[in-house]
Amino acid sequence: MTAVATGADENNGRGQQPRALIVTVYGLYAREAGGWMSVAALIQLLAHCGVDEPAVRSAVFRLKRRGLLTAAKVGGAAGYELSATAREILDEGDRRIFERRRADAGEGWLMAVFSVPESERDKRHQLRSRLSWLGFGTVSSGVWIAPAHLLGETREALVRQGLDPYVELFHADHVGFAGTAERVREWWDLRRLHELYETFLARHEPVLARYRRRRRLDGAQAFADYVHALTDWRRLPYLEPGLPLEVLPAGWIGLRAADTFFELRRRLAGPAHDYVEPLLAR
Repeated sequence: MTAVATGADENNGRGQQPRALIVTVYGLYAREAGGWMSVAALIQLLAHCGVDEPAVRSAVFRLKRRGLLTAAKVGGAAGYELSATAREILDEGDRRIFERRRADAGEGWLMAVFSVPESERDKRHQLRSRLSWLGFGTVSSGVWIAPAHLLGETREALVRQGLDPYVELFHADHVGFAGTAERVREWWDLRRLHELYETFLARHEPVLARYRRRRRLDGAQAFADYVHALTDWRRLPYLEPGLPLEVLPAGWIGLRAADTFFELRRRLAGPAHDYVEPLLAR
């Protein structure tokens, strides 16, 4: 699963876009059922997330228009299946979102250096957007930086979008002049990241606290809480791509946010799946 960009949309009560919630649901559950889900099941599931039927249908229409979903009937039931592009994006994102990869300062850095002719400035915009989406920081307009472990993912993304002819990738060490931690604060907006982690924790730490006190779980509620948590979480590992702790502020809040998400996942993923599984056959 990945942090698929979904654009502006109506928000549910938690400020989440219906399209983002639908992508989460398809990424979690539809892929194991061949990539298809009935409209009826999707409407029933999204109702637990605070999204009404008109908003679901509107969001699905937009995802279809963007080429992420395609209409298909199974056993006479109307539904939508993931496109090949959507499957590829979701599969690629699983590692980033569900693995707690944290770089070590000794591993070095991945440098992306690009120069795009003015006649192809649309490619320049695409490159900047893609590198930003992958979690790169900005050294200068044509020099971007990320932890070295992002090499494979970066190479695949640039090749898939046909952007590789414009970029050179280097494995590098930072050797001066300012300290690396000081430069990281310039290359990434750590203040903004801190605020995003704070928002995540404000929403989901109380949810986790409630589950720590419960002995019995309601499947529908576990599903809704897990989908909300994953929808809020899945962009964060892209914005902060496992930067080395040595160059981050002491007591980095991202660790607490990750602990919260992964404990929620451990507690809720199973009951949520048990609730959804019978609906996938509809």
